Amino acid sequence: MFKITPDQNELDAMPRDLRFHPSQVSNPQSLTPEQVAQYNSDGFVKGIRVIPEEDMAEHRRYFDKLLREVTAAGGDSYSISTAHLTYGRVYDLLKDSRIVACVKDLLGENVIGWGSHYFCKMPHDGKSVAWHQDSSYWPLSSSKTVTVWLAVDDADVENACMWFIPGSHAHGHIDYETSSDTEGNVLNQTIKNVEQFGETVPVELKAGEISMHSDLLLHGSQANHADRRRCGLTLRYCTPDVRAGENWNLKGVVVSGNDDGDGHWANPPRPSRD
Repeated sequence: MFKITPDQNELDAMPRDLRFHPSQVSNPQSLTPEQVAQYNSDGFVKGIRVIPEEDMAEHRRYFDKLLREVTAAGGDSYSISTAHLTYGRVYDLLKDSRIVACVKDLLGENVIGWGSHYFCKMPHDGKSVAWHQDSSYWPLSSSKTVTVWLAVDDADVENACMWFIPGSHAHGHIDYETSSDTEGNVLNQTIKNVEQFGETVPVELKAGEISMHSDLLLHGSQANHADRRRCGLTLRYCTPDVRAGENWNLKGVVVSGNDDGDGHWANPPRPSRD
């Protein structure tokens, strides 16, 4: 129904404001003021426990079953995208009050949840996710999306956790190259010579913990050479004033507050299929 990566000509046809918009929240309730300040300066926060390990273990069993069904139907471990429009349990996670509370501390009271995608690297998966900015891929303006990366499995350097470049979001949109077939990139964009933007930081998380990053932050992950899988669920949130092209507004669920009265985001109901 929706392309994971829209065509470049579709993106070029939409005027987009690709600048970082700092959080204006001055009285956070779940995050600390220091974490909000870190998000503004570094473009991310990480290591936030939102779901107890035993509850995450139950979701891991659910995902195991879902992955078996998807692969049996011809998909792969990266195929489960915009999952909240198909699976009720993912919709529930998108609206989970513990996660949304953290997002509100960055975006404010009114929040739209519009994205959900499992990024699952199987053991000895040779694919990488090249250095990129999320905003490059999306028909959205302005750049006010926060991505929550929820660890389904423990993620560490050994099994190909994400890496961030602190402060890289402040550069705005960065030129990229189209990835070649030989790169083994899960996506299709590669930003070269990233060392000019700063030091890289590993994002190691325990299952049930989250990181949160700006849609302009440079990030990526390497191939998984470990004997362990590394799965995370990305949940994407923005403010209601963000405009969506390519019918992506049909994805958007009001998870806190309201849609400012203009009804741009479709706010679909919970799907019946779990």
